[in-house]
Order: sequence, then structure tokens, then C-alpha cells
Amino acid sequence: MNMAFPSQGQMQAAVVTGPGAIELQSQPLPQPGKGQVRIKLEGCGVCASNLTPWSGPEWMKFPTEPGGLGHEGWGVIDAVGEGVEGLQAGDRVAALSYHSYATHDVADASAVVKLPDELAGVPFPGEPLGCAMNIFKRSEIEAGQTVAIIGIGFLGALLTQLAVAAGARVIAIARRPFALDLAKSLGAAQTIAMDDHWRIIEEVKQLTGGMFCDRVIEAVGKQWPLDLAAELTRERGRLIIAGYHQDGPRQVNMQMWNWRGLDVINAHERDPAIYMQGIRDAVEAVREGRLDPAPLYTHRYGLNELDTALNATRDRPDGFLKALVMYP
Repeated sequence: MNMAFPSQGQMQAAVVTGPGAIELQSQPLPQPGKGQVRIKLEGCGVCASNLTPWSGPEWMKFPTEPGGLGHEGWGVIDAVGEGVEGLQAGDRVAALSYHSYATHDVADASAVVKLPDELAGVPFPGEPLGCAMNIFKRSEIEAGQTVAIIGIGFLGALLTQLAVAAGARVIAIARRPFALDLAKSLGAAQTIAMDDHWRIIEEVKQLTGGMFCDRVIEAVGKQWPLDLAAELTRERGRLIIAGYHQDGPRQVNMQMWNWRGLDVINAHERDPAIYMQGIRDAVEAVREGRLDPAPLYTHRYGLNELDTALNATRDRPDGFLKALVMYP
């Protein structure tokens, strides 16, 4: 599909019209209300949480609102609403807004983080970077700990970087050889192919002298990785659920959880203030070099290729980790 450059007073927005179907529409530019800003977006990350709505489950309503599903946008403020302080047109920002598969979006001023000059020209999908920081904080990872990370996608790779920078020994467990090689390049001490449940348990047992891991982060969002995560967590260790479990109920081995005395952390945040603090923390972590997401953005698409970007996020071709949709 062709993407026409929006005329003055207009924007381009992607609308999901049905399962696996997208249409680009020209829409009037949104106007910021009181306490809001409008952002001319440079791009938006593609989140795996989009995939269930993209597949068209019974509860999904089509068409989506213009730009809907996109929530990892960044860009430059081009209009400021009444009562906004500390932000002005021309500020480059990351925002927690929810219609960012479009050339423009509106966000509450409280949901915007200014990006420093050091990050000029650098993509900054704030929501997933902030999510990684919040998960890391709740994991309470310290130097000298052994940390298993199950699932080396974008989130698992970020958490690998953060855990290594904190001085932890990371055991990365993933299905794809590409992901294992990436984890190794990010500093993981050991990598294990995610293929056989009992073989993985035995290998981790050997690597840890029979003690298993101080921290285990499940970052897949499926039943088996959750089962595996519990098996790999030592007595009085911490099991952190970072995977997005949105496709149905889960069962847990409560007998094991009880016997080992596990601390179980559901690391998904819903408090907007904590979300925003995570994004601010991510800005500082990137500035300080503890976090370097740049090599993890493996695929870039135009807004007119959003359907291809979503399909790649679903199918994960070799070498794929994270897609960005970039706007002119």
C-alpha cells in the first residue's frame, strides 16, 4: 500500500480493519486538550501484545481507532494544550500514548518524558524500555547472583544487559540459535537451547552445583516456560513473571512453589506513575551505558508496512528481535 505524505491539517493513521488487515487513512490532526501535548511521531515500536488483537479473537472489535494498538511512540512535540508546564513545541520526547501507529498522537503531559540531547536521532520506544527497567527493579538482582532468563526476545535481551551490568551471572535460555548467540554477545555466561524440559533442568542443576538459580525471569508468556521457570528457581529464590500471559488461564505447581518457599513476582505494572518512572529510568540507563537497545532494533518498516511488521513479530524470522515502524 502507498503512504501519501499528510497534507496540512491532516495525518496518516493505520486502521486495523479485520484480522490481519490494515488500511491507511488520512485523518484530521488531533488537537491537544487541557494538560495535553501533540507529538509529531518519528516512529513506534511493534509490541508482541499486538499479536492477539491482530489475529482477530472473538472479543476484538474492528475497525480499530486510527493509530490504535500503537503504544511505543516517540517524536517531537508540535502543539501544546492549555495548562501544560515544562514542555514546549520542539521538545523531543517518548510518550505513553495509545494511538501511535500514526504520524501524530496526543498524550497527557504527565505521560511524556523529555529525551536528552545525547539521544538526538536515536529511536526511543519508551514503553518497552521502561517495562524492562521496572521488571529489573522488582527482580532485585545483585552482583554475584545467578539469574536465568527464559526467552531472549527484546525484553529478555534488555534484561540480560541489565543483569550483566549489575554483576550477575546470566544463564540465557531460548529457542532460536540467533537469540542464544545474541545473549552470549550481551554477556550471558551460559546459553541453553530451549528444547527439552528435563535436559534443561539437569543442565542448570549442573551449572549451579545443584542449587539452581537465585532469580529466574520468565519472559515468554506460555505455560511451558512458566513451568520451567519454577523448576529452575532455588529454595527461597525469586521467580519473576515478565511474560505477557494473555491467551488463557495458567496452571502452576503449587506444591513446588510451597516446598521451595519461592517469592513469586508478577512484574507487570498498571500504575501509570510507575510506568513513567520506568521510562525515566530507561533514559538514565541508556545515558550511563547500562542499557544499549540500539543493536536490538533488528527490523524497520514504514507505516504502510505495518502489516508486514506485525507478521514478522508473529513469525520471528531468523535474525528478528524487534521491529520499529518509522515515519517520514
